[in-house]
Amino acid sequence: MTLRVSVIGTNYLGATTAAGMAEFGHQVIGVDILPERIAKLNAGTSPIYEHNLEPLLELHTRSGRLRFTTDYAEIADWADVHILCLGTPQSASGAADLSQLHAAIDTLAPQLTRPALILGKSTVPVGTAAELQERARRLAPAGDGVEIAWNPEFLREAFAVEDTLRPDRIVLGVQSSSARTLLEQVYAIPLSEQTPLVTCDLATAELIKVAANAFLATKISFINAMAQMCQAAGGDVTLLADAIGYDSRIGREFLNAGLGFGGGCFPKDIRALAVRADELGVDVLSDFISSVEAINEGQRAAVAELTVAQVGGDISGKRVAVLGASFKPGTDDTRNSPALTVAAQLADQGAEVYVFDPQAVVVRPGLTQAASVEEAVTGADIVLHLTEWPEFRYLDPARLAELVRTRIIIDGRLKLHQPTWQQAGWKIVQIGRAATL
Repeated sequence: MTLRVSVIGTNYLGATTAAGMAEFGHQVIGVDILPERIAKLNAGTSPIYEHNLEPLLELHTRSGRLRFTTDYAEIADWADVHILCLGTPQSASGAADLSQLHAAIDTLAPQLTRPALILGKSTVPVGTAAELQERARRLAPAGDGVEIAWNPEFLREAFAVEDTLRPDRIVLGVQSSSARTLLEQVYAIPLSEQTPLVTCDLATAELIKVAANAFLATKISFINAMAQMCQAAGGDVTLLADAIGYDSRIGREFLNAGLGFGGGCFPKDIRALAVRADELGVDVLSDFISSVEAINEGQRAAVAELTVAQVGGDISGKRVAVLGASFKPGTDDTRNSPALTVAAQLADQGAEVYVFDPQAVVVRPGLTQAASVEEAVTGADIVLHLTEWPEFRYLDPARLAELVRTRIIIDGRLKLHQPTWQQAGWKIVQIGRAATL
């Protein structure tokens, strides 16, 4: 069944959701307050670098299923369901900033003259959906005919289109059978392909997303703590992770030691969860998350300290090549990037830091963006591999050895083949493993 769907907010989550809804066969209008973004999207151009997103946008802006506007009046009584895809950035207190969601409700609700379903996808503190419903009903001419449901997203940057079209589960926080029926029509295609469906209350739906992120962050911090143990005891953290990963209760995913997690979601989401846990008096959870965060932040400092130690204890005046700027491969997103944090810490100590990334733009003071790997490493006293782009894994260490001043590389992601680099005369240092010459 073809539905009319509005998507409010058209950056990473919203643009991907809008394109995905059009692929599901619905008529879609995306709404945003930024005219320049709307113009790009109507031309089929993605506002961000995300694998396969632009072809999907181009396909459906041409097909007529998808268009974008800045005018809420075009969607208010047109859409069968309104999907909120707005940012909830971290505020100064660590809590989620809900101002974008509030602004959207304050603009949309007064124009709702008939019953409407508003579906939230943004990551929010528990209790937000109920608060937004009260706000919308107070402002809308339709009053209690406005209902809020919640459908958390589980998109992985660099795989967002795949995760939208073929999700591993669909979570629907609903309050009525009519809302559930309508949303099952929204997701008719993935549900017909046997995608698991979890139907629950609003609070559980809100908590599922932050719980998932907190658990994955915990796995990353755990393996990084074990990497420190391996470093001290002479063990190999990669073999350790492989071995415990065979246990079906544990699994191998997210057990990759290195610089830890970053990006725009994990850090802010788990901090917001800790703040909300404090507000609700759940100290055991907020204390636990603080430990996870502390390990994660400590990894960045540890790599910076390791770099200084490898060049003799003083980085001032040394040339450092950093391979990677985005927080993960497959995206140009540098928000809370571990790679850039390490690079900036070294620059602050007087190093001359050159950074190369296949997609990301480097705008931090004290860092120079190189146009190629070769430019970054030429004359380098040390090379740091900090984002695991596939092309870095297949670099020719013998060729790079001719360009650097000193053949030392720190593999902060444990993805480089030790013997190959060793044979080319490099000292390769990997977190949680013995250094090799």
